[in-house]
Amino acid sequence: MTAITATPVSTSTATTGTGASSASSAVNNTEIASNFTEFLQLLTTQLQNQDPLSPMDTNQFTQQLVEFSQVEQQMKTNDSLSTLVTLQQAAQSTQALSLIGATVVVNGATTQFNGTNPATWSLNATKPATATITIADSTGQTAYTGTVGVNAGTQTFSWDGYGNNGQLWPPGSYTLTATAVDASGQSTAISTQVQAPVTSVDLTQTPPLLTINGQQYNMSQLQQIVAP
Repeated sequence: MTAITATPVSTSTATTGTGASSASSAVNNTEIASNFTEFLQLLTTQLQNQDPLSPMDTNQFTQQLVEFSQVEQQMKTNDSLSTLVTLQQAAQSTQALSLIGATVVVNGATTQFNGTNPATWSLNATKPATATITIADSTGQTAYTGTVGVNAGTQTFSWDGYGNNGQLWPPGSYTLTATAVDASGQSTAISTQVQAPVTSVDLTQTPPLLTINGQQYNMSQLQQIVAP
């Protein structure tokens, strides 16, 4: 991964769920259990009150036993599925909690500048090109603009917080916009990702949500976990 650092130019001035599924499964299981009990009561009553001179047809009785077995198997299957869902949710929560404090990469263009450490983005280009970088604060005011050379693949871009006028911008959220052209002047696709620590985990949601840069993501949206 190539590292790119923003260099201010002094010629210009800054201007501008599954929880519902578990509940549904529990309700269905209760309904099946109720039907199962009623079935046993009906079958027992039928056997007790059948005419000795005209007993129940063997084929009919066998069919009822088959139905009895199918209902019992469905109940066991529902119980097993509920257990698997519970185990999966517990595993997701444990995995999410282990990410607190870890630096991760997610698709996005907005990151935090704390006034001391550089703000960092990942740029993904399809081929070598010249990229025009614009960084704006939360109000949309341009803090920095400049051009950098990018290679095909992923590289990091760091901004030290200084604008084109040489002034240090205050801590806050900053959004990077990148456009690129290749050597022949043709537009080249370039995407952005942000690196930031996971600050908290919301375990009330299924799957759990990670708070990164003040925004919430689920674990499937993580692109990379950066080693310390």
